[in-house]
Amino acid sequence: MSNEAQAVDVRSIDEWHAECDVLVVGLGGAGSCAALEAARAGARTIVIERASGGGGTTALSTGVCYLGGGTRVQKACGFTDSVEDMLAYVRMAAGRGCDEERIRMFCEGSPEHFEWLCALGVEFADAYEPEKTTHPFGEECLHYSGNETVHPFVERARPAPRGHKPKQRGEAGAYLMRQLVAAVEASGAEIRYDCAAQRGIVDQRGRVVGMVAREGGAEHAIRAEKGVILCAGGFIMNDEMLQRHAPMLLQCNYKAGSPADDGSGIHIGEGCGAALENMDEGLVLNAYYPPGKHAKGILVDAEGRRFINEDAYIGRASDAMLTAAGGRAWLIVDNELWGKTQVPHKLVAVEETFADLEAALAMPSGQLVATIEAFNRAAERGEDPLFHKSREYLRPLSVPPYAALDCTVDGSIYGALTLGGLSTTASAEVLDRHGSVISGLYAAGRTTAGLCREGRTYASGLSIADATFFGRVAGRHAAAAE
Repeated sequence: MSNEAQAVDVRSIDEWHAECDVLVVGLGGAGSCAALEAARAGARTIVIERASGGGGTTALSTGVCYLGGGTRVQKACGFTDSVEDMLAYVRMAAGRGCDEERIRMFCEGSPEHFEWLCALGVEFADAYEPEKTTHPFGEECLHYSGNETVHPFVERARPAPRGHKPKQRGEAGAYLMRQLVAAVEASGAEIRYDCAAQRGIVDQRGRVVGMVAREGGAEHAIRAEKGVILCAGGFIMNDEMLQRHAPMLLQCNYKAGSPADDGSGIHIGEGCGAALENMDEGLVLNAYYPPGKHAKGILVDAEGRRFINEDAYIGRASDAMLTAAGGRAWLIVDNELWGKTQVPHKLVAVEETFADLEAALAMPSGQLVATIEAFNRAAERGEDPLFHKSREYLRPLSVPPYAALDCTVDGSIYGALTLGGLSTTASAEVLDRHGSVISGLYAAGRTTAGLCREGRTYASGLSIADATFFGRVAGRHAAAAE
């Protein structure tokens, strides 16, 4: 923790520059929803945002929200989903060490949260994208955004598509944030841009009662009668924190975040006595699909061996590329399967035979040939005894030439974001190192160790859904504090 983020004693504050009931730090997905709910509950609300405008990392994203339990879009597209089915899957997607109370609250509240977003003017088209993709590239909304239909998840939970992308062509994060920020502006909450939180202010009992912030070249104290909500992003932009907590992510060459994802909110929480959780976990993304037909190819390591079912969500497959394959992976396709990927992948070899492809990749003699031939024999029977790829993506590689796409950590794009942060309750209250609530301090979004704890089980849309849902929870709870 930076000494600069150590909380200050309220008795050292000579003057309050501003006063409010609820002070929100950050105006991204979590902060906007926290501010909106606090203001709507009647609390005098101030939002401080270090940038010159709102949006945060959410504005840079696809805008996909993981929602289910029977949303309007799911029903309109002919899919049946229930809270219990969603619960069964989200428990797996959240990963080891997940919070059952948080998961149940999220799943039970998901249909209402969808309607809440719609009421703010966020449009979702009643349209389904059937192709395997990272997100719909048109205005389609609904899609499978995780591992719902693949082994081992499909055997444990009834699948339903729950990725909801707002009605925009391409990425929709900026559109989503425009709607959220406009709602905050109309709510009566005060927004102070170019105002960076520095340190919490605590009283003699350890209650957080305000924040020291830098604005206009000077530090000011802002009083918060009911609570402070930290929604300041993760720490993917902080190499020192990554080295200490999640060194695997330093292998990735694209940081999926905004400049504000430097861990400052986490440091401020630590300075107030907060505990950290899940700091070694992150999400890794190497987008070898779309096109969705690439999932019919096979991923192999430097020894020419498969290591994952290729129809897995790219977060699961990419984690395996780094861990099981040691960052040395190639996607093998035939002439009918090859297509230009969303994120460019180099064709490192194109050959007429498996043996020539093996030689071009300098793999052990006979190993890649044996791998492909074994895969083809099983695929002809509609089977994948090694990794249980679904029948939809089982097809022998049989149309030459055969190609290898570079999925190595040195030769392709690996995106990453962090999944660790402040320890919180399901009511968004921050916990100290003894597991007790820090009075007056709340947090949501990537500043926390939120809903999802493992990148290898993650589903797209969980971060935005988590941030917006529990941002709302934080705003309501802070506003209701005595």
